[in-house]
Amino acid sequence: MGPSDLWCDAPGHPAYNHHARAPLDASHENLRRPDPLYDLVLTTDWNWPEATPGLGSAIFLHQWRRPRFGTEGCIAFARPHLHWIARRAAPGTRVIVPLLRCPNTRNATAQP
Repeated sequence: MGPSDLWCDAPGHPAYNHHARAPLDASHENLRRPDPLYDLVLTTDWNWPEATPGLGSAIFLHQWRRPRFGTEGCIAFARPHLHWIARRAAPGTRVIVPLLRCPNTRNATAQP
């Protein structure tokens, strides 16, 4: 990731939910970070490449800060696990994320 790499998260912008380059006059996420979380990023096809405003922005697979530390809507892995996935993932690889009930929370399981 370079200093000008961005991801547009502004639903009204033509680059919404796509990789963009600085300067960008719309809301965006900087993909270049001072920590190693985005050293390797895999992009899912959530609302991409045909992005529909209101259906949510990108879901990336990236490195975690530490176990059980949440993300802002992405899927995070330990660095060696992320590299393992990246070496084996090919276009069309499916990511299946089960909704699990977490003990000691109010989270419910998925409804039919």
